[in-house]
Amino acid sequence: MQLSDFDYVLPDSQIAQHPTARRRDARLLVVGDESGQWTDGGIADLPGLFRAGDVMVLNDTRVIPARLFGRKATGGAVEIMIERVMSPQQAMAQLRASKPTRPGTRIALEPSGAIEVWGREGDLFLIQGADGATLPELLAASGHIPLPPYITRADDAADAERYQTVFAAQPGAVAAPTAGLHLDESMLAEIAARGVATAKVTLHVGAGTFQPIRGDSIDGHVMHAERIEVSEAACATIAEARAAGGRVIAIGTTVARALESAAQACGSLAPFRGDTRLFIKEGFQFRVVDALLTNFHLPRSTLLMLVSAFAGHGRVMAAYEHAVAAGYRFFSYGDAMWLTHQSPRAAS
Repeated sequence: MQLSDFDYVLPDSQIAQHPTARRRDARLLVVGDESGQWTDGGIADLPGLFRAGDVMVLNDTRVIPARLFGRKATGGAVEIMIERVMSPQQAMAQLRASKPTRPGTRIALEPSGAIEVWGREGDLFLIQGADGATLPELLAASGHIPLPPYITRADDAADAERYQTVFAAQPGAVAAPTAGLHLDESMLAEIAARGVATAKVTLHVGAGTFQPIRGDSIDGHVMHAERIEVSEAACATIAEARAAGGRVIAIGTTVARALESAAQACGSLAPFRGDTRLFIKEGFQFRVVDALLTNFHLPRSTLLMLVSAFAGHGRVMAAYEHAVAAGYRFFSYGDAMWLTHQSPRAAS
């Protein structure tokens, strides 16, 4: 398939710039089977889509205040976007400045602190806290919530809560696992009351999730690395549900990538901790996930390709066309869709 197969036209007015008043106020498009039918509803309908014996899998990553603003000694402004924390002292980051930034450059942060540029790897820079400061200290003092580039406003106090899931626990993401933003404590309790188990995995979403595919060929694209952890406890909960005939419901594409990465690495789902560069596209054999709650994704994005591989290209693109026509809100603070797998899972 070509990149153009994943294109669609979206009015700017449908790119959500703010979250809904309450997490559960978003709309939900439930996509049916191969017949192509769908149902327009709301996130409040979500618990009714679960069955007793299912397992709901959440990504418990926590978004860090990964955007920093500063100035070089020359006075030139620099925007710093942490891509990945390497240690308490160092991180890989994207730097945006009017002139190239070279190793050895010191950047004074606003309102306080400083970082030093130590090196470069491709499009990313290795940075370190200056004067003995750690990155957690600098981010706490000067960091901003890293809203995605299609949200055109500055972050505000509300984003510190709403661009974070209520179950976030493991700091390290620089973008939110957005499907999980729709779930509040009462909805989680309502789903559990239906006899649904919960498992948690961790995938620290990197800023590379917004990187475009260059050219019109999909096959040559190399995914950015993201750190994942699928624990023994999560695997046991999933295995127990599967043995009893339950389904595995992934809350977001990050959960799907984490689970399928662990299954691919080990031949079947097993505990895994490390990096994933898994690119899920047409023809991928899913081994774990049966149903998926996901937000609407950017045209030509790897996430749209994942969703298409999961539920069928024609089915997904027709649903997107309907969502645009029906006025759904798109992307991180937008509405969501529910999809079931288009065919039986691969043996595991």
